[in-house]
Amino acid sequence: MMQADVKLDTLGYFCPMPIILTSKKIKELTTGQVLEVVSDDEGIKKDMPAWCETTGHEMVGLEEEQSASKRIYKAFVKKTK
Repeated sequence: MMQADVKLDTLGYFCPMPIILTSKKIKELTTGQVLEVVSDDEGIKKDMPAWCETTGHEMVGLEEEQSASKRIYKAFVKKTK
């Protein structure tokens, strides 16, 4: 299980909202901190690595969990600058 400094809940939001919210939130972090983005949008599996590629931040992990009725995705992004 990965550890994060800050957690961002984007449950119920669909592409592109989780990425837009991540983009805003990561600005509040200091370099080296890890942001955990919690989402139920499967699109995050490809959107988050693509966003990291574009912005230069580092995707350090992705976890999937099955909750009662849906899959939950947790993307871990390290602020690099």
